[in-house]
Parts: sequence; structure tokens; C-alpha cells
Amino acid sequence: MEVIRNRKVLQDFIERQKEMGKRIGFAPTMGALHKGHLSLYEEAKKENDLVISSIFVNPTQFNNAEDLEKYPRDINRDIMILENSGLVDAVYIPEVADIYPEKAESKAYDFEGLENEMEGKSRPGHFDGVGTVVEELFRQVQPDHAYFGEKDFQQLAIIRKMVDKKHLPVKVIGVPIYRAENGLALSSRNQRLHEDRKEASKIIFETLQKVNDWFRTVTIPEIKDRVTDIFDDQPGMQLEYFLIADENTLQETDFFYKDRNFRAFIVVVVDGVRLIDNMHLD
Repeated sequence: MEVIRNRKVLQDFIERQKEMGKRIGFAPTMGALHKGHLSLYEEAKKENDLVISSIFVNPTQFNNAEDLEKYPRDINRDIMILENSGLVDAVYIPEVADIYPEKAESKAYDFEGLENEMEGKSRPGHFDGVGTVVEELFRQVQPDHAYFGEKDFQQLAIIRKMVDKKHLPVKVIGVPIYRAENGLALSSRNQRLHEDRKEASKIIFETLQKVNDWFRTVTIPEIKDRVTDIFDDQPGMQLEYFLIADENTLQETDFFYKDRNFRAFIVVVVDGVRLIDNMHLD
């Protein structure tokens, strides 16, 4: 596995691969890697000649400087995980100047309202930061396919919208959520939980399964009341929000329409750790 640490070396590497006609699969990350990330590379390996990862903690998508400072970083561990996986041919680890040559600031995007729903309500400018770094990485890596986990479903929708509006020649592919045996969605954040709290947090996935059972026969307001009641009974857990939204617009709905696809979204804070999850409603 090649470890590439600056833009010029990446440019030379990509040019050689393109000259050989290789199809490139790419999944960008902010590090703190786990099996959920590796599931992206497993998918990429199936339909590409070359799989590239990147590790870059993007400053422009953090609203809070303290959160940026506290974000877990262990490059050597991440490199070892990628190398041992046997799934990745190269990893790009840029410096801030490789992504933002002049100043680390976001572009302004029109995501047609997707950025104003859910996570965007409390994190103004966050998705401009996401769009900026992903667009720049796409332009540098020049992938044919790019892979993102459905755990961050809103982010996936934002990136698809950005690619469409910028007419970038890359196909964005959503990969199903990778879960622990108890159903908890894997994330860099839940690694901060003690094992007993990880086990208790399986209630998040179990609740989404119940919502999927209920949604054909129970009204959405009643479903929301039931979800609230569930977490009122969970010590050390705070339900930040639960909603059901149209998968295309991400707008919350209080009524099911037969010709649309819906998804349940939930955020629960467990011992100060913010856990997000979602589920397509069959």
C-alpha cells in the first residue's frame, strides 16, 4: 500500500494510474478507522481496479474549535488498519495546505435545502465544509466511484447533490450501515463509550426496528410519542431528536405517502457521546 502525503505526489500517482486505464474507487475519511470504514473498501474492491483511501480531519466542517481539537487522531494506527485489511492500494494523507492552498474556508453551496434539515439546523455552515473538502478531494483523486456510509445519510445526500450540480464525473455509492453484533451502528464516536454502555445503546437500533414495524399501522405522531417514552426510561441517555423524513428531500413528514420513500432518523446522547442512526422504512 502506498502512503501519499502531499498533493504533487498524488497527482503523479493518479496520472500513472489513468494512463494504464485503471478504474479508481475512493472513500475519504477523517481517520479513527473501524470496520465500518473497511466495509466501504470491501464494496470498492468489487468494482474497481484500484482502491484509494484518504485521511484528513477537515477544519471547515467543525463549528466548534474545541471539537476539532478533540477529534481522535492516530495516523499510524489508521495506516496499519488499512494495510492489514488488504483492501486499499493507496492512502492519501494531505496537509491542510494541500486542500486549502490559500485559506481554510468553505465555499458556499446551494444544496436545495438539504443542508437546512436535521444536522444542519444546529450546525450552520457544516455542510458547506463537507461539500468543499469532498469536491476538492474528488478533483485531486479523480475517482470513477466514491463510497460513503448510509449512517451519515444526510451527508450522503449532500454529496450526491454537490456532484450533480458541479457535473463531476464520479458515481456516488451509498454503503449500508455496518453494525456491531448487538445492532449498534459503528462510528468513531462510540469508541469513546465503555463496553457496558455500548451494550445498553443497542436500544437505538431496537427502537428503529420497532418503528419499522409500526409505521404501516401507527400514525407518525404516535410513533414519535412511543420513541420518546422509550428513551425517557433509559438512564444516562438523552433523545436529541427523532423524526421520519422523505428520503429525497430529507424534509420531516407527519404522514405517509404511498409513492414516496421514507427513513427514520435518530440522535441519542449517551454519557455525553452523540450517537446517530437511521433506517429505511420498508
